Amino acid sequence: MPPTHTLQQTETPAPAEAVAPLMRGITVLRRLTDEGGTMSPSAIERTTGLARSTVDRITATLARMEYVRVDGRDITLAPRLMELGNAYLSALRLPSLLGRRADALADELDESVSLAVGDGDGIRFIHQATRRRAMSLSFRIGDLLPAERTAPGPLLAAGWDARAWQRWRERRTSDPEGLAFPAVPPRPPSDEKEFAVRAERARHDGWALDDQLIEPGLVALAVPVRSPEGEVACLVSVVSHTSRHTAASLHETLLPRVRAAAAAMEEDLRQAPPAVHPDSPTALASWTGASKQELGREFIESLARGLTVLTSFGEGRDALTLTDVARATGLARATARRALITLEHLGYVATRGREHHLAPHVLALGYPPLSRTTLPQIAQPHLAALTEQVRDSASLAVLVGDDVQYTGRVATRRIMNVNITVGTRFPAHATSMGRVLLAALPPKEREARLARTEPHALTPYTVTRPDELRATLDRVRADGYALVDEELEIGLRSVAVPVHDRRGTVVAAVNVAMHSSSRTLEECVTEVLPRLRAAAGGIETDLHITERYVRVPAT
Repeated sequence: MPPTHTLQQTETPAPAEAVAPLMRGITVLRRLTDEGGTMSPSAIERTTGLARSTVDRITATLARMEYVRVDGRDITLAPRLMELGNAYLSALRLPSLLGRRADALADELDESVSLAVGDGDGIRFIHQATRRRAMSLSFRIGDLLPAERTAPGPLLAAGWDARAWQRWRERRTSDPEGLAFPAVPPRPPSDEKEFAVRAERARHDGWALDDQLIEPGLVALAVPVRSPEGEVACLVSVVSHTSRHTAASLHETLLPRVRAAAAAMEEDLRQAPPAVHPDSPTALASWTGASKQELGREFIESLARGLTVLTSFGEGRDALTLTDVARATGLARATARRALITLEHLGYVATRGREHHLAPHVLALGYPPLSRTTLPQIAQPHLAALTEQVRDSASLAVLVGDDVQYTGRVATRRIMNVNITVGTRFPAHATSMGRVLLAALPPKEREARLARTEPHALTPYTVTRPDELRATLDRVRADGYALVDEELEIGLRSVAVPVHDRRGTVVAAVNVAMHSSSRTLEECVTEVLPRLRAAAGGIETDLHITERYVRVPAT
């Protein structure tokens, strides 16, 4: 298992062999992350101090990698960027091994539960099980919090050496209000001795409290989860509100159950099978040369190669030598070495002897804002591109009871248009997306739905006979698409395909709707369907990356 904490990067001069374009590109990604995921090029220029031409080249390179999107005048982080954080979490293995325990504890206590690791003199979240309430926790996977304002912090500080304590003091001196931690509201620094006392108490007690240090009204309790070697692998914390618990009652009421959950997690780590060693990737960076040839000086190859180095890590590949990285990326050893030197200087890679590991800092590259992405947000750029291609409206919908509900939509610009808005609901049996979603249901559930409803005719062409509707759904399931012609409304024709999650479950459908005079039924299949399937495939690719360690809401 890779190390779970590294000291934060200080303002030390960059090594002579550091790759300057990689450093500048990471600066842009960090700025976008801290600003919530979207900025204009001029704002990036202003806040980073980079020349506008440099910003344009960096964003063009990141867009080519599909790590950002250019939305009009704005640059927006894209879901594919999460593959960097996923590489760290996969190599770490803790979310996969312990996430279900954390979720179960949240259900048992009806409180939010987090898993966190140390990152320098802060703690960084690697798993969140949040309760949905009017006043709910807004922390995200990847968020970094100052150790002194958290419950896990004293438990981590209990293991700090003199050098780590000195770096903590230097950070507080240079940033007294904690502005480097955008996930929490700034506040004047607390007394240094107070945190040292909390750390010593945590060392003795094996647990720690946060009594409204993050924000008034929030209280938290944390205990360590130790690896089989006895080191702190991560920290599990329960966060509540003072309307439900005081810090004292949180300790008195919940500590035994939190400790029991931590003990179960430790047993899971002891019993965990060795990490799967998949076939090592090869030539991950081979595409960069072709992109350089195509885009010329607008593509910064050294930036793309450096970020690709991060993706060479993963489960079973948590500790890689220089040779391993060079083989996985297809880069020359000298190029891979300079990238690793740069990433280590910036705090994204830690080195032990000849082996390199990803550090928690990798989660700072877009993960917090992207971890709150919904399926409609993932789908929106794909729907927009599809609408541009086919010149007809494209939509996303989910099944709600016996209806389909539109959750995403991009309308075409025509005088005569299909006038539907997000939130609109239609009977599922009479729509293309509804039929795709009904066809994907398990046979017993689908039959139960058909048995309890009486499909009604919306036009003279609506299929309503149960046996005919069953046959239609069977055909949709076999064909992988649904084509509906004037069954919802006279003159309206649409074709739809399913959207699958990582497990292969159909979670939504996308369609293209048009007036029946614009295309024949055959043209819907030969011209629209291939592009519709490609759009659905793009949505699925982004969804699968996003939901690897995050729950993605369907609406």
